[in-house]
Amino acid sequence: MTIDDLGDDGMVRMTDEEIDGYLASQSVGVLGLPTDGAPSMRPMSYGYDGDSRLYFLYLIGSGSRKDELTRQAETARFLVYSAEATFNWRSVLLTGRLREVRDAERETAEAALEGAWRPDVLERALATQATRLYEFEIDDRTGIKHLGLPEGFDELDESDEERAD
Repeated sequence: MTIDDLGDDGMVRMTDEEIDGYLASQSVGVLGLPTDGAPSMRPMSYGYDGDSRLYFLYLIGSGSRKDELTRQAETARFLVYSAEATFNWRSVLLTGRLREVRDAERETAEAALEGAWRPDVLERALATQATRLYEFEIDDRTGIKHLGLPEGFDELDESDEERAD
């Protein structure tokens, strides 16, 4: 089944403006990096520039697999989603390229990351651990959403009303 096939059930594609607004309102997602086998999936906080780039701040330990895979990746994927209820959810899938942020661009990246949610343990580690700043340039993006009940779902038939009494 395709996204378009599910339109009658209330699932629709997000517009570019909706995708921008959604990315700006969130700050966590899942980064998918290619490997020889199954992709490496990493939960990540991010900052969004409001246009075409996400920024990630990596903690770099010795032999960081995430850093190694990022440096090798020609393309990567990033998924941002939320599921508040069965009939209220959003999902944005991004495909793009990762590169380390140059010193001249660091201020812009740090501004985009300001306010991004991070677990407390990572926030504390940032003060003492080595970090690396990466840019994810978005090449392709797709968003879908389902907000509200499908058509006819909110109407009770007589047998439902009788059971409710």
